Amino acid sequence: MNGEINLLTLLSLVIAVIAIVKLRSVLGKRTGDDDARLEKRRREASMPKTAPGSQSDKVVALPRRDRDRDRDVEPVDTSVTVAEVEARIKSFAGEDTALATRLMSILALDSKFDPDGFLRGAKQAYEMIVTAFAEGNRRMLRDLLSADVLDSFTRAIAEREQKGEVIDQSFVGINKADILEAEVNAKGIASITVRFISQLITATRDNKGTVIDGDETRIKDVTDIWTFSRDISTKDARRNLNWKLVGTQAPN
Repeated sequence: MNGEINLLTLLSLVIAVIAIVKLRSVLGKRTGDDDARLEKRRREASMPKTAPGSQSDKVVALPRRDRDRDRDVEPVDTSVTVAEVEARIKSFAGEDTALATRLMSILALDSKFDPDGFLRGAKQAYEMIVTAFAEGNRRMLRDLLSADVLDSFTRAIAEREQKGEVIDQSFVGINKADILEAEVNAKGIASITVRFISQLITATRDNKGTVIDGDETRIKDVTDIWTFSRDISTKDARRNLNWKLVGTQAPN
């Protein structure tokens, strides 16, 4: 080329320089928006990832008391005071001051005792025990009866099974349940005696299917007097809230 610049080469160089300048004007300058976007990306990259379906990392689960305070709402106290239970016991026992005193002695050891709550549980236990006995369900009876009563019930069931007898029974309901007696002995064992007046449809069949006792077509009124017991002597003992059937007697 003898030191001369070819026109085509010069034109190509000019075009290349212009292109570089244009590209730099677009990409080479960082604006304030660019800085903000980069900073946001860096923050997001440093944040812990949230598993699908879990709460966003922007959501903070506050304790209930803090949420209530933020809404200017005080937490509701649903607990029942000892004084309220004492009032219930007096109302429950009515003119029977001796019964009220004995129920109070249970409350003195077990601050969570409530005669209404006890009776609700006793009614449920009564239905379960009567039904389990008719069905020969020893497993259920084991959880609801003391050792002595369980032995008596299982002997009766075994005797019935040996004879091939079956009890057909429908539990209609409990008409009434009253606390007759209550006490706490020197060892801290609480006992409460309840009279149940219930209605059953019951019939006992022999091994041939013949009804030998009861009537499968009639509702029968049944009165039972049962005593339930529970150890309330220590804090550990009171953790077990289950009352067990410890005695049965026929009404006078």
